[in-house]
Amino acid sequence: MTAEALARAPAPNLFQQVRKAYFGSVTNGAVTVLCLSLLLWIAWNALGWAFFSATWSLDGGAAACEEVSGACWSVIRARWRLILFGLYPYEAQWRSGIACISVVVMIVLSCIPSFWTVRRISAVWALGFGTFYILMRGGIFGLAEITEDQWGGLSLTIFIFIATTILGMPMALMLALMRRSELYWISKTTGLFIDIVRSLPLLSILFACAMILPFLLPGWFQPGKLYRVIFGSALFFAAYQAEIIRGGLQGVPRGQDEAAKALGLGYWRRIGLIQMPQAFRNALPATINQIVITFKETSLVIVIGFFEILASGNAAFGTGEWTFAFVEVYVFVAFIYFVFVFSLSRYGAYLERRLDVGHH
Repeated sequence: MTAEALARAPAPNLFQQVRKAYFGSVTNGAVTVLCLSLLLWIAWNALGWAFFSATWSLDGGAAACEEVSGACWSVIRARWRLILFGLYPYEAQWRSGIACISVVVMIVLSCIPSFWTVRRISAVWALGFGTFYILMRGGIFGLAEITEDQWGGLSLTIFIFIATTILGMPMALMLALMRRSELYWISKTTGLFIDIVRSLPLLSILFACAMILPFLLPGWFQPGKLYRVIFGSALFFAAYQAEIIRGGLQGVPRGQDEAAKALGLGYWRRIGLIQMPQAFRNALPATINQIVITFKETSLVIVIGFFEILASGNAAFGTGEWTFAFVEVYVFVAFIYFVFVFSLSRYGAYLERRLDVGHH
């Protein structure tokens, strides 16, 4: 067939594409049928366990759950407050709920392009994070004070994640710029520092900040354990994000910086107006991935003794009559993680399409 005839030939439809890809030969067809049958069998059994044979009622308590073959979602109905709010006082859990909603609203507003200016995005984050902290901590506006050692559940997970990102991103910017410094001793020292932090497991950094750092600081300058852990998490985030930003900066053509110098722009204006916007655009996929990883790594603070959502889930089935329902609790916690992580990843994909990242 000639090239002209190929150009005139109609494009294959979806059915033809599927047939060629999965049933192009006897072997391919057999493998496709086998894999599809296996997936359908797994899906049917999972749906049967999760919905068709499950129980949601609290009638009869845990004893009634042990008699059914499906999932016992009654444990979620009975212990959802403990899972979501942890050790937070029962009578003030409405504050924790509203605080979490304020952070979600803050994140949603941050995703709207009309808010993508330094002044607007700063105002949104300051208002959202300030509202969250005031509601959680209290002590003003007639709210009873609730110290950080009583925080727990989903609200503590969100607080660690947001605080790590807010503190870590400026640190990452400074580290990236210092590593690109023309002064040899600054660039090499910064590079050594970044490599040391990246070579250590996050858990060891968190443990050092929580247990060892107080011995190195004077008594008048010892932040609470939670804030020390957040600092360690932010430092770890900054070390990785600095390398991501540095990679984005390397993708900016050198001629643009030279042209800005010729126009008389100073260093900080060249960085803020020309280099950084393009660097973040180039580094967008890796940045979204790092943010997603940071959210999932908040579960590590359970080892340091914090009552975040995974520890709250352990407490929900680890005491009382629900010890057999650990699978249901873990599925519920995993679903919460999935909602946040999937939303972040989909928004990252939307940004990549909007900015046309990686298509040139």
